[in-house]
Amino acid sequence: MGKKVVLALGGNAILQPGQVGNYDVQKGNVETSAKSIAKVVNEGHNVVVVHGNGPQVGQILRQNELSKEEVPEQPLPVCSAESQGFIGYMMQESLKNMLPTKQVVTLLTMTEVDKNDEAFNHPTKPIGSFYSKEESIELEKSKGWVMGEDAGRGYRRLVPSPEPKSIVEVDTIKTLIDNGTLVVSTGGGGIPVVRDKDNQLSGVAAVIDKDSSALKLSEELDADVLMILTDVPNVYINYGKPNQEKLTMLSIEKAQQYFDEGHFSDGSMGPKMQACIEFAKLGKTAIICSLEDAAQALAGNAGTQVIGK
Repeated sequence: MGKKVVLALGGNAILQPGQVGNYDVQKGNVETSAKSIAKVVNEGHNVVVVHGNGPQVGQILRQNELSKEEVPEQPLPVCSAESQGFIGYMMQESLKNMLPTKQVVTLLTMTEVDKNDEAFNHPTKPIGSFYSKEESIELEKSKGWVMGEDAGRGYRRLVPSPEPKSIVEVDTIKTLIDNGTLVVSTGGGGIPVVRDKDNQLSGVAAVIDKDSSALKLSEELDADVLMILTDVPNVYINYGKPNQEKLTMLSIEKAQQYFDEGHFSDGSMGPKMQACIEFAKLGKTAIICSLEDAAQALAGNAGTQVIGK
């Protein structure tokens, strides 16, 4: 019997480092990703695809900036929504071409966060263009942005990265997949929204970690498997060192031990492994693998599997 799978695509699945971010390049990458997703679907599994959107939001913000004298700039939640539509369209078209009898839909998705999340007091996520120190000071004054230096390359806007509280459209996603629809949702971790005292939703200038949102979606959907696709076939300890070791199957305890020992960096494998550990605590299976190995990993023959009790 098929499994309910939340499949989280890494940013490289859409735009790889060093590539020109035009439509044709990104569409080609998406088509490659879609082939691997189609293999999973053809095995009889019900799939929800979550994807990153960092480079695309960066492009949209840059376009806003360059055209601001002619066209009004849009706030970050709107830019996030635009990126969901752009990436979702490419993904939906590619998947429909490969799975012509399958219903495929992209769902614009909001993710609720707590307006009192401590992250709002400490913006850490760099977005958008690079600026000089002088420009950054001016932007702090004129727009009220928080600016910070990014790896010695210049100054960028910093926004909060709060924890996801719930996926607003989860019931709709559940209805769609229960009826056999392949769903693309929660792009870029979802559009961050908060509730006011009257329970009304409004977007906030923030970025939610895509893997954290994939975990939240998996929990709320009662998914069987959380699968995080990366550009490496496995997770490693002592990565890049002579004693590098490939990990294939891990208990929650062993995965937590390696995490606590600092084997997984905050900027890459750390959030992915943390999401897998939390999902496995539900008694489920979480997998980190390469895009090409997705179908084999679901069969237990590839990737790094974190097994819940």
